[in-house]
Formats: sequence, structure tokens, C-alpha cells
Amino acid sequence: MSNRKRKDRVIALGFFDGVHLGHGALLRRTVEEAQRRGCVPAVFTFDRPPKEVVTGVPCPLINSPDDRRELVRRLYGIQEVILAPFDQEMMTTSWEDFVVKLLVGRYHAVHLVAGHDHRFGHKNQGTPELLMEKCAALGLGCDIIPKVELGGVTVSSTYIRRLLEMGQVSRANQYLGHPHTLTGAVLHGRGIGSTRLFPTANLAVPPHVLVPSHGVYATWVSLPDGRGCTAVTNVGTRPTVNNGTDVTVEACLLDFEGDLYGQTLRVEFYEHLRNEIRFDSLDALRAQIAADAETVRRYFSEASQGTPPPAPPPEGATPSGLPQRKMTCS
Repeated sequence: MSNRKRKDRVIALGFFDGVHLGHGALLRRTVEEAQRRGCVPAVFTFDRPPKEVVTGVPCPLINSPDDRRELVRRLYGIQEVILAPFDQEMMTTSWEDFVVKLLVGRYHAVHLVAGHDHRFGHKNQGTPELLMEKCAALGLGCDIIPKVELGGVTVSSTYIRRLLEMGQVSRANQYLGHPHTLTGAVLHGRGIGSTRLFPTANLAVPPHVLVPSHGVYATWVSLPDGRGCTAVTNVGTRPTVNNGTDVTVEACLLDFEGDLYGQTLRVEFYEHLRNEIRFDSLDALRAQIAADAETVRRYFSEASQGTPPPAPPPEGATPSGLPQRKMTCS
């Protein structure tokens, strides 16, 4: 194999927040073309939203950069993620230089894949039409993927963020094509969960990543050693045991024993169970969590093969399927 061929890439362009069904159409096409050409299927994306840098207004994200990287690889088979810093130099790069000098010159792109609304380059002057023309002039392949709709709604990161902010994770999952994912390191809490209630894992939420609306959720937690288990996960301020206002993500792992402090967990959200409320006592909270635990166990046990996939999206717009998992751990 020649050195050049090893470097050739088919590159999907986009920010890919959420890695939703619309993104999936780009990523599948990227992998298909890369396999046909014998190239590396890759994604070119940024470490932070360009709009945030240009406007100075923080933009809450569905996923951290690490989660975006993990999702495109695990769900779609992307082999390489080029995570570029969106800085002053990148912001002022012309769309032509972005294609010619960066994608082709540095990353050896032989085929580019972008969405119907993708804009790029200085002041967003690059358009899908200009991209196709430039690729044709350079002898590159190019695909522009049309919008993907579900139930008459265009699949978009903006719409999914709104659903998550309302706590509608099961509906958000339909547009994502996979469970909403949040990954974080386990922090030391106040110890109340482990001593008086249930073993819990308090997750550090990555900066600028939104969490679903305050409430209690049926979740699946993936452990660093490859195991996983069901969990009751509370998102909010824990009003019964905490007088503060800081938002926490606290997962109560069912049928689990072990020390997880300092480890990184992936939490997948499936269903909103109830709103977060203040209880009169820890005993009342304990009784409610026990009831929540039974609800979660029943929810997952009733699902096909243990893991409930989202409702079927339009034909041709869904990933190859969610990985099947065992439903208990020890």
C-alpha cells in the first residue's frame, strides 16, 4: 500500500452536536464512500461552536467533544475524528483555503460529504453549492446530503436541545437515533447516598454541556470495564439533602457493588420518570427511590432483549442498531 493511499480520507463536515439522524445520513455516506475507495472514513469538526466564538454568547451543547467523538465511531464506524480548534485563524480562513489548503492539502481529502445547510469559511461564505463546484474543479468527489425529517419535523440539534430542556428524553432519542448520552467523572459527594440511601455516582458535567430538565430518569450506565447496569438518575439540586442550587447528575446504580470514584461513566437517558421534589425526610426519599428502582427494572425488563431502542425513524435514516447489553452487573 502506498504512503499516499494510507493518508487518503473521505471527510464528513459538520459540528455534529448530538450525532442525530441527520448527521447519521452524512456519516453512513462517508463510510460507504471510504469503503468503496479504500480510504479512511473521517470527520472534520471543531472543539467549540463557531457561533459561540463569533458572538461571544455561550451555546449549551448536547454532547461534549469526547462524546461526539465516541458516538460517531461507535454508532457509524468513523475511524478518525479531526477535532480542530476554532480560533481567530480558523475564523478568518476563506472557504476556498479551508477546502484547498486544509482539507485537501493537510488532510488529503479525496471526497467530501456535507449537509444541505452546511456553511463554512470566513463569515460563512462557503455554501454547499460552492463546495460542489470547488470539488469538481479539484477532481474531488462530493456529496450534499438532504435534510432528514421525522414525523414532519426536520431533525436538528436545535430541536433536540429544546426537547432535552423540557425533559422529553424519549422523544429526543427518536431524533437522535440513540439514547441521549452524558459522560463524566465520578466525584465524591456528601456520602448520604451510600450511607443512608443507595450507592450513587455523582457525575461531573463537562463545561457547556446541557443536562435534561430537572427530574428523575430511567438510565443505563456503562462502566469503564465494559460492564453496564440500570440506574435511577436524578438531575437537579437534590432539595431533600442539599440546600444549595448547584445542578448535579446523580446516578443510583441498581444491583451494583464497587468503588467508582475517579472513574468515568457514560450515562444513557431513556425515560423521564417524575419531577424532582423535596421530601420531608430521608426515609420518605429512600422509599421513593426504591419505588423508582422497581419502575426502572420493569421498564428495561419489558424492553426487547433488555435495551429499549427509540421508536423507528424513517427508512434509511437510522443507525445499524443499538448495541445489546446485559441488564445486571455486580
